[in-house]
Amino acid sequence: MSKAMLAPAAVLVLWTLIMVGWTAVSRFSAFSQAGVSLKGAAPGGRGQDLEGVLPPQTNWKSHNYSHLVEQPTIFYPAVIILAVAGGESQINLTLAWAYVGLRILHSLWQALINTIPVRFTLFALSTACLIGLSINAVVLTLT
Repeated sequence: MSKAMLAPAAVLVLWTLIMVGWTAVSRFSAFSQAGVSLKGAAPGGRGQDLEGVLPPQTNWKSHNYSHLVEQPTIFYPAVIILAVAGGESQINLTLAWAYVGLRILHSLWQALINTIPVRFTLFALSTACLIGLSINAVVLTLT
């Protein structure tokens, strides 16, 4: 098994947890300004309930965290398949690291600036990396 092939996935896991922390810090610091009290929160409340209550810039971090637990769920098994099946090649390592780098850039852009054209470009480029990894995983396991 290839540890090098798993490293990008480990970094993305850590980055996702950093985004959770950033989301929490941003939200808790915005609660008092928005008049939100956790003690007075209705049972069953969810993060989505804060849309329109907290400033958009605060919610952007939460939106990005949601994105980090969506498409990357395909990235993780692709990387594991490649690592287990002996798919550590320079191209796969480059695609995996590029995917992670682009996802981190996407996170920073969405959390801080959030203009759609740049955010979409980063998403599209990372998706292209994921497509390459997925195709390579399929080829490796079928041959």
